[in-house]
Amino acid sequence: MTYFPRQMSAGCGCDDPAMTSKLISIDEASQRISRSVLPISCTETLPIHDALARVLAKTICAKNDMPRFDHAAMDGYAVGRAAFSGDGPWLLPVSGRIAAGAYPNTQSAPSDACRIFTGAPLLKQFDCVVMQEKAEVLGNMIRLSARPEPGENVRGKGEEYQSGAEILSVGTVMTPRSIAACAAAGQGNVRVQTRVRVALIATVSEVATPGVEELDVGQIWDVNTPMMQSLLSRPDVNLHDSVRAQDNVADICCAMQSAAARADLIVTTGGVSVGDEDHLHAAAQAAGGDVVFAGVAIKPGKPITLGRIGNATWLGLPGNPRSAFVTWSIFGDVVLNTLAGRREAHPKRRHVLLGHDLSRKAGRCEIRAARIVGVDGYGRDVIECKSGGNSGQVSHFAEAEGLAFLPSEVDQVPAGSLIEFLPLCAN
Repeated sequence: MTYFPRQMSAGCGCDDPAMTSKLISIDEASQRISRSVLPISCTETLPIHDALARVLAKTICAKNDMPRFDHAAMDGYAVGRAAFSGDGPWLLPVSGRIAAGAYPNTQSAPSDACRIFTGAPLLKQFDCVVMQEKAEVLGNMIRLSARPEPGENVRGKGEEYQSGAEILSVGTVMTPRSIAACAAAGQGNVRVQTRVRVALIATVSEVATPGVEELDVGQIWDVNTPMMQSLLSRPDVNLHDSVRAQDNVADICCAMQSAAARADLIVTTGGVSVGDEDHLHAAAQAAGGDVVFAGVAIKPGKPITLGRIGNATWLGLPGNPRSAFVTWSIFGDVVLNTLAGRREAHPKRRHVLLGHDLSRKAGRCEIRAARIVGVDGYGRDVIECKSGGNSGQVSHFAEAEGLAFLPSEVDQVPAGSLIEFLPLCAN
């Protein structure tokens, strides 16, 4: 196996001044997002069964000890070790029976045994439970051949956590597991961040809606709108507006101002490059907006822009569908996760091995669709990258499992190279 040495500066080498000029690196863009985007401040209370995938806004603490009382960890016989004097075997009378959920009102002597079932509370005189398979039943007596260990098969009061303990922290995304933890802690309601209000604005005039409109001369299907609508279909998002603005400064400015009055995040597609028909920067300026960054050393997606218009964050995605998808996956999710208050805002990248030789043009960090095709002898994933293609191609993304980050300063990447890989989420 050949390993490609990583000799790159911060941001996968895409901030090399000789190559990028005015462009910033991926890492620098991420840092500016972290500095300029803040979680929304509004919260609401929901019952736990309605909180799936919402973001916790208030710490969850335990109402009681867990377990609340000493109880049996399995079916068997509750006994006290004081009854095991001398050498065994030992014969103990069975003087009671306690089931889960029952109050232990049985009168048993310390030298007795008590039939007990999983989850049932222990009487104070008992300190261990002998599993039923180890007891020989002789009428109303049991015969035991081995002395139990202290606390054997007993779950002690407060063993997992004590009353007041922190169970879930602010920023936790509520999963079925965390909902179960809330219920176990006695919490039936949770305080969560309100949904992030998002407005989606498409700014190209040459597109038609698939299945609704017919293509006219010079038109193409609108890929970005349904793609972005699906990417924004999250329980912590309220996509309250999705419009198509005419491709001119006045119309885009009006759409952005209207969106800024009601949205926490404005997502635009198209018009952020530097061509004569790219009007987003001028429209944002006319709408009173500020730019945090415009242009990242990434391929595809170089024109990606972040700014603010009023109280709303503005994320300007390129118009080419592949560029829009890539930049959303790398930057858009970070922006949205930060606004939503998620503790872990940045999607996690990991290292994988390239399964084939690859040629490319050096200059910018290149992002390619990739899928996992196997593992090597050390259990590391091996990926296959699709060819770069142009930034409008999206068909091969349908089967992609992630995005591969190709270093900016090389034009040849041999099989076995260790590269970064961003798994794609289900949506």
